[in-house]
Amino acid sequence: MQRRTFIQQSAMAGAALAFSKYSKAAGGAQDFPVVRIPEAERKFKSAAVEKAIAEVKKNIGNKEIAWLFENAFPNTLDTTVDFEVIDGKPDTYVITGDIDAMWLRDSTAQVWPYIPLCKGDQHLQELIKGVINRQVKCILLDPYANAFYKDLNKVSEWKETDITEMKPGIHERKWEIDSLCYPIRLSYGYWKTTGDTSPFDAQWKEAAKLIVKTFKEQQRFDGPGPYSFQRKTAWATDGVPLGGYGYPAKPNGLICSTFRPSDDATVFSYLIPSNFFAITILGYLTKIPGLDSAFVKEVADLQQQVKTALYKHAVIDNKIHGKHFAFEVNGFGSYNLMDDANVPSLLSLPYIDAIKANDPLYLNTRKFVLSSEYNPFYFKGKAGEGIGGPHTGVDTIWPMSIVLRGLTSISDTETKHCIDTLQKTHAGTGFIHESFHKDDAGKFTRKWFAWANTIFGEFIYKVYHEKPYLLK
Repeated sequence: MQRRTFIQQSAMAGAALAFSKYSKAAGGAQDFPVVRIPEAERKFKSAAVEKAIAEVKKNIGNKEIAWLFENAFPNTLDTTVDFEVIDGKPDTYVITGDIDAMWLRDSTAQVWPYIPLCKGDQHLQELIKGVINRQVKCILLDPYANAFYKDLNKVSEWKETDITEMKPGIHERKWEIDSLCYPIRLSYGYWKTTGDTSPFDAQWKEAAKLIVKTFKEQQRFDGPGPYSFQRKTAWATDGVPLGGYGYPAKPNGLICSTFRPSDDATVFSYLIPSNFFAITILGYLTKIPGLDSAFVKEVADLQQQVKTALYKHAVIDNKIHGKHFAFEVNGFGSYNLMDDANVPSLLSLPYIDAIKANDPLYLNTRKFVLSSEYNPFYFKGKAGEGIGGPHTGVDTIWPMSIVLRGLTSISDTETKHCIDTLQKTHAGTGFIHESFHKDDAGKFTRKWFAWANTIFGEFIYKVYHEKPYLLK
C-alpha cells in the first residue's frame, strides 16, 4: 500500500450523522458516540495516559474537544504498537496506522507526546525504550531508508519499481534528513525526562556514528555519495531526476535531503527545515553521556558548519515580509518559496527546538508561510484554512499544520482559532485525519493516521496546562 492515499468521500458518513445527533452544546461527554477502540482490543495500556485523559475530560468545558482528546491522544497506544522483549531488551514496532510499516519519523512523533508521562509509568517507559531500540536496528540496517518492516526478511512492495539498494526488511528507501533526526530527538527526550541511560549501549553509539557519517556524506563535498533513488512511476514527486541524485547542489556545508518529511522529492536538495532539525539534534548528541570526546568534537564541528551555512544561504530578503528563511535552496542562488505540512517545516521550527517562537526571522517566515498569497500550499476555504502540500494535492489542508500553528503561536487568539478549526473539521469521526478538502471536511485522506491524532492530543494537553481558559 502506498503511503499516499487520495482524497475520498468520508467512509464515516454514518458516524458524522450520528455525531450531529449526539452533539449538544451544553451536553456532557456521554452525549458523544463511543468511537475509541474497545479496551479489550487495545494494543497497549498506560495508567499515566488514562489518568491524563480522565483529568482533561473532567476539567475542560469544551466537551467536544474533550471527546476528541479521549479518542486521539491514546490512538498510537490503542492501535499501532507491538511491544515485546527481544534478547533481554524491550522492542517496540510502531506502524503509522493504515500502513503496516514503521517510519523512523512517524514512530518517534507518535510516542513523543507520552514522554512527559513516562517517568511515573514504568510500563510506558519500557515501551518508549523499546521504540529507541527498534529504531537503532533500523538505522544499522540502512541509514538511508525511511520505513521498515517488523520482519527483517520481508521484501518490499516497491522492490520491482524502485531503482536503489533495497535490502530485505526495508519498506521504502527515501533519503530524508529528518529520518535520522527523529531517533536522536526521542533518545534525548527520553533520557532528559527519565535519567535512564540504558538505551545508550554499543549498538546505539554505533547508530549515532552512522548518522553523523551519513550527514557528512550528504554534504557532498566529495561527490554525490553512495545514495541514489529512482522509481518507475507517473507520480512526479516520487521520482528523482538526473540518475536519482537530484538537481545539482553546490557544496557549502548544508546537508542534501533527496526527499521531504512528506516523502515527496525535494526540488532543491538543501531542505532548510530539515537542516535546522539536524542542527538541533547534533546539539543533543553532544550532551549524551558516554560518547567519546573525539566523536563529540566531530559532532560539534559539524553542527557549527551546518549552522553557518544555513544563515549564509537560507535567508532571503523579501520585499513584502522582509528577511526570512526559504524552504529549499541549491547553493547557486536559487530558492523555493513554500512550506509543507509535515514536520520539520518552516512553521514548526520552534516546535523542533530550532529557533525561538519570537525570533524576528521566524516571525517573518511565519507571515509568509501562513499566507495564501505567497505560499502556494496554503489553502483557505469554507471548511478551514491551513498548509497542505503536494503529497495530497491542491486544496487539501493538513490538520497537522493547524496543530503546529497552534503549538508555535504566541497569540491566544490564534491558538483558539486553531482549536476551533480542528473541532469543526474531524468530519464527525472523532479522529484527526491526514488532510481534508478546504471546502468540505467530509472529504479527507487516511481515517487512521496515528501521528495526526497523537500530536493533536499533545496540543490540547499543552493548552490544558498552560492556557486552560482557551478550552472553555
